[in-house]
Amino acid sequence: MQIDAMLVPNLTIGLDLGDKSSWVCELDARAQVVTSGSIPTTPAGIEAYFGNRTACRVVLEVGTHSPWISRLLARLGHETVVANPSAVYGKRRRKRRNDAKDAQYLARQGRADPLLLHPIRHRGPESQKHLGLLRARDSLVSTRTKLINHVRGAVKATGSRIERCSAEVFARRAAQQIPLDLEPALGPLLLTIGHVTQSIRAFDRQIETLVDEQYPEARHLQQIRGVGPVTALAFVLLVDDPHRFECSRSVGAYFGLVPRLDESSESTPQLRITKTGDKLGRRLLVSSAQYILGPFGTDCDLRRHGELIAARGGKNAKKRAAVAVARKLAVVMHRLWIRREAYDPDHVAKHRAA
Repeated sequence: MQIDAMLVPNLTIGLDLGDKSSWVCELDARAQVVTSGSIPTTPAGIEAYFGNRTACRVVLEVGTHSPWISRLLARLGHETVVANPSAVYGKRRRKRRNDAKDAQYLARQGRADPLLLHPIRHRGPESQKHLGLLRARDSLVSTRTKLINHVRGAVKATGSRIERCSAEVFARRAAQQIPLDLEPALGPLLLTIGHVTQSIRAFDRQIETLVDEQYPEARHLQQIRGVGPVTALAFVLLVDDPHRFECSRSVGAYFGLVPRLDESSESTPQLRITKTGDKLGRRLLVSSAQYILGPFGTDCDLRRHGELIAARGGKNAKKRAAVAVARKLAVVMHRLWIRREAYDPDHVAKHRAA
């Protein structure tokens, strides 16, 4: 629902979400507390409290339950504001807080000006369901990496080593190279690594099918060498609506790939990137950027952009180059999605030559 920040609603409800119960605080147009109390954090509990009342403004924080609750409240006709606590509070939380105080704080902020809460918009249930596939695959990849590192470390502690190989074939290769006295301890781990690898491959097949059948825009983004089905689908699902950004350059900030800003007078310090937004999307973009800058990457505008930044030298030059390429990659992917154009890897170079 559209948020009208200039209009003070007749009733504003702050909803501090908990896992089993949530606290509500109602404010009238004069900012007086009408009532407060606890309600169950269940679909039945939310509908019982909000279902039979006049439409009002409901303010809640983003969290585990906020996607389904915000959709339910919008379906009941209420103006829903989902606050971003990391942008509101930063790293510091208020010194005196509990559920009742948090609910009242949300209500007062939402009544005065919802924009102060840096409201976010949840993606649809279909996108959330498909993102679940990507997150489940990512958890398996992380688990496999930890198991492989454990096996390599255990073998190295005996004076032996397992030769370098890809994670996909590690279980088979390592089974032939681990010392005999470590087989009882590491054998079950190698079996687990093999099963996890098979599960990852099954997820990859599901993702390929999704891209082919439901997300042609993700297939379009794979024109960029280094952007695979996982990265392309994650970008499409996380952005959700490409027209939400007036400028493609804003996509880099959406994924937390822009430097923090803390300017005052003549002081303009160089700070780290914000790291806001989705961690998975940011990590996949950086991974694609590292491929573009790596030995298998081809000569293109993105690679040349990163090489120029890395050539400046300094501490963490390669990391800064990868982040810069990831930021530019997000901009290019958004532009390709909006314009439905064919990707030209030398567009900038040709433009400068012309």
